Amino acid sequence: MTTDLIEEVVAAPKASRSDYGAENITALEGLEAVRMRPSMYIGDVGMRGLHHLIWEVVDNSIDEALAGYCDQITVTINTDNSITVQDNGRGIPTGINSKSGISALQMAMTMLHAGGKFDKDTYKVSGGLHGVGVSCVNALSTDLRVEVRREGKVFEQEYKIGVPQYDVRIIGESDDTGTQTHFKPDDSIFTEITFKYDTVAGRLRELAYLNKGIHIFLNDLRELDEAGQPVRHDDFFSEGGLVEFVKYLDQTRESLAGMEPMYMESEKGVIPVQVAMVYNKEGSENISSYVNNINTHEGGTHVQGFRSAISRVLKKYAEDNNLLGKKVGKIEFSGEDFRKGLTGVISVKVQEPQFEGQTKTKLGNQEAVSAVSGVVAEILKTWLEEHPKEAKQIVDKVLLSAQARIAAASIYEKMISGRKDFMSGMGLPGKLADCSDTDPEKCELYLVEGDSAGGTAKQGRNRAFQAILPLRGKILNVEKALEHKIYENEEIKNIWTALGIRLEKNKETGETEMNLDKLRYHKIIIMTDADVDGSHIRTLILTLFYRNMKALIDNGYIYIAQPPFYLVKKGKEERYCWTEADREAAVKELAGGGREENVHVQRYKGLGEMNAEQLWSTTMDPDRRTLKQVTVESAADADHVFSTLMGDEVAPRREFIEKNAKYARVDV
Repeated sequence: MTTDLIEEVVAAPKASRSDYGAENITALEGLEAVRMRPSMYIGDVGMRGLHHLIWEVVDNSIDEALAGYCDQITVTINTDNSITVQDNGRGIPTGINSKSGISALQMAMTMLHAGGKFDKDTYKVSGGLHGVGVSCVNALSTDLRVEVRREGKVFEQEYKIGVPQYDVRIIGESDDTGTQTHFKPDDSIFTEITFKYDTVAGRLRELAYLNKGIHIFLNDLRELDEAGQPVRHDDFFSEGGLVEFVKYLDQTRESLAGMEPMYMESEKGVIPVQVAMVYNKEGSENISSYVNNINTHEGGTHVQGFRSAISRVLKKYAEDNNLLGKKVGKIEFSGEDFRKGLTGVISVKVQEPQFEGQTKTKLGNQEAVSAVSGVVAEILKTWLEEHPKEAKQIVDKVLLSAQARIAAASIYEKMISGRKDFMSGMGLPGKLADCSDTDPEKCELYLVEGDSAGGTAKQGRNRAFQAILPLRGKILNVEKALEHKIYENEEIKNIWTALGIRLEKNKETGETEMNLDKLRYHKIIIMTDADVDGSHIRTLILTLFYRNMKALIDNGYIYIAQPPFYLVKKGKEERYCWTEADREAAVKELAGGGREENVHVQRYKGLGEMNAEQLWSTTMDPDRRTLKQVTVESAADADHVFSTLMGDEVAPRREFIEKNAKYARVDV
């Protein structure tokens, strides 16, 4: 990553090495570096990076809330896909900075590493500690306007790709305070410029739970009702904070022994800690962690402290109260045994957080281990002693989880026994049509719905780097299954074996982790029919990857193929279409002003309706296909969606479908 900070200037083609001198070294000034290497600052230039722009601006408003000066934030998605963020905080200072000689507002908007986040008297804690947030948004927007209300006046300044169009000026008077930022992302930088309502809503909902007492409004002006009001809008507000957050995350699951969430909080020490957790009857661990309101979906030291405390306290309680009986010493417990069916939210406030990268996905501060561990251990110990009935049921669940894990490990070992080397192709599933290349970075595995479509894919593929594994019917729903049942499932066993991954115990933590050293493909592509059954199968496979092979998602290896929905033909001319808008445009084009009834439209509901050449040209050819990479923006949202769609509770699933039906495609 550090090598990207150095810009190498390439001389004219005919220049020799002797021409390389001082004039060839350039320093990128102002925000040029952001536009040159945007992914260094916001993660990527796709959907994740696009939405990261909103997070950077909203984080500034949240920082005002953390400091006690803001209790209302409004985010608006405008008709042109621009964004407006408004708060009632103190407003960015507008006076002239004595060192730079320019307005403090202009400094914050145009200079990297400039802002109040570095002044501990201004912000005790902050998510945007790197100080590049709002200036990056400015650099990556074609237009940005900021309006500040403070000191009885209204100030404004406008920018184009980060360049001020005029000095900060006064445009009116106001008794209110706050900052309003309006920006339009640069479509020459981003591959996608259409914001997703659900993605924005998910993040704002998190912030409302993490900061109880703050109203966060979201309005989408891209679709209005007959009265001119936005069809999609939300008002996020929480009085209960993390306890309500855990209840929201766990609403699709049945709690263990009717438990209410435990709440743990301590303002002592250097790091304030808040934790809420509850056990349910399911088998998966669902932990969401945050540092200064930033979603650390890769975890870090605060999660490490939480996990160690849970294991240590529960094991000691079980031993001290003789709840393990004759099983003491016979079962070697693992950390994950104590967390099966545990839903929890960890939130810490760190004055000087050490994040891995600007996108802040993993905490590195070692002091967070003891801070979180101490709080959780103290309060959990007391809770267990005061709730013996619930405590026994938790211990019983731990025992069941350990037994299931041991049974699963035995099945897994049998599954891989006799297989000497994945790379040689020994022991691979018989249904797998492997590729000839052995370089994982070049190889792709298509998981294809059904033997028929699998056969077509085998005929149409490039055998050098594309492997095909047909899947028969719907695989096991891992959301409801015991762990050992997962490994007994034939289709899941075939996927696991074909990929070449192993489970190993981490020597330091004792946790079971996925070893990807022998992963045989760095593109794993789910290819299913474009109908309801195909969508269900795709969701089942995604649930498997998210719950049992999440490292594949975290490393960016999982993709979804995008077969066309329509073939529009007139005579020898034909157009493949992926959306309704594409279909309508193709029909008009081929009709050529004539009767559209003469244009034939074929709806593809199954991959088997295409021949090998069509499947290759539309869906498998790297030069022409479109793949959607599977990423996780919010672990809390992902967990909630999977548990809603694949869990036992019918009412939340019906509510989810009714709410989102208008935005889904339905086959009749």
